[in-house]
Amino acid sequence: MRRSGNGLVAQLQRPPGGRDGRMMLLAQFVDRTGTGVWAAASVLYFTFLRGLDARQVGLLLGVAAVAGIAGSPLAGRAAERLPVRGLLIACHLLRLATMALLLVVHDFAVLLVVVALTCLGERAAKTLEMLFATRIAGERRGVYQALFRSTANAGYALGAGIAALGLAVGTANAYRALILANALSFVLAAALVLRTGEPDGHGLVVARHPEGGGAETPGATAAAPSPWRDRGYLRFVLLDIPLNLDDSVLNVGLPLWLVHHTAAPHALVPAFLVLNTVLVVLLQLRVSAWADGPHGAVKALRWYGLTLLACCLVLAAATGGGAWPASVALLTAAVLVTLAELLRSVSSWELAVSLAPPRARASYLGVAGMAQSVQKSVGPLLLTGVVMTAGPLGWIALGGATTGLGMLQRRASLRRLTSTEPAVSPPPAQPDASPAPSARSVSS
Repeated sequence: MRRSGNGLVAQLQRPPGGRDGRMMLLAQFVDRTGTGVWAAASVLYFTFLRGLDARQVGLLLGVAAVAGIAGSPLAGRAAERLPVRGLLIACHLLRLATMALLLVVHDFAVLLVVVALTCLGERAAKTLEMLFATRIAGERRGVYQALFRSTANAGYALGAGIAALGLAVGTANAYRALILANALSFVLAAALVLRTGEPDGHGLVVARHPEGGGAETPGATAAAPSPWRDRGYLRFVLLDIPLNLDDSVLNVGLPLWLVHHTAAPHALVPAFLVLNTVLVVLLQLRVSAWADGPHGAVKALRWYGLTLLACCLVLAAATGGGAWPASVALLTAAVLVTLAELLRSVSSWELAVSLAPPRARASYLGVAGMAQSVQKSVGPLLLTGVVMTAGPLGWIALGGATTGLGMLQRRASLRRLTSTEPAVSPPPAQPDASPAPSARSVSS
């Protein structure tokens, strides 16, 4: 895509982690394609084929979201003791089994359990993918994360397109075919993960030491700290919950605000997701390069709050004009919230890794993964029940609060980084260092 060797296509051809990194990115693309199919079709499937009313569908999705919160810490805890690759394959197979059960389960209580297990497996898989990346990509984990988000968004878009074809047909068999397509994605993803090698460390995240590159030994895990007793890290995770609200603003806030509070045409709603997908694919690598490393992630926090504040101000102003001004304002808000998402993805990912002790990074990342799950459960309720109920002032208050929380997170992260600088700073350049660390010799 670019003349230099640092463009998206070039990085995908030579990703951090080498062959294992490339195979995992492909597995994630396949997985997210299936997830995009199911995300676009699930509500309609439950409504038209299972005959559930709106209350039951809401309960189903709510229970699934709560179950997803548990998936991240469970996966992180298990990864301290068991191979990451095997756990990730198990998550894909669990989701395969639950998708197959959806075709035959009719009792609502059983359906609740099946959907909850599906969401738990999905969140656990995402945590394990994050952990896999920190191990194989080492200090280039920011580049890997950018590549992952670009491929994931492309997968979601492809999956949504496949779902659109099935939904256009609209028959019972078409819905079942979409479920089978999602199930097939888990089979293919598991097969691709099986072709990767288990990252160094097995029960812990191997870390490079600033003194010269020695890795921690498995015996060092005996005194590994617990994230549940680390108040500083728990504060980071707690603040990260509202700093993930851009997801709910994009997927819930913009469409509902358009429909109920502006004169913009309803046909504009799909454009929000199209803009988001295109911008993430095009810009994520550049934003990650701009905010590289823990201190770059702290820098991104400041701009995240300001960008989301600008988005909220534009949304507050979108109610006063006709269709054209409202459409322009909403599209501008969609661009701004996507830029906020790009910044947040860099800061949340890098700080979750950098602020965690290397010896217990797996369990720490599991706790950090809860932030997104909690936001997905609480964020839509906050927007619909509080922000939009208050009208334009609600958006202004949300933007101001998010900016303030971002600054608070920035200061707390800087203090923690400063107090543990030797553990998180890049090692000094060595005259005899190899020009490019290998996927196996450098893990973080």
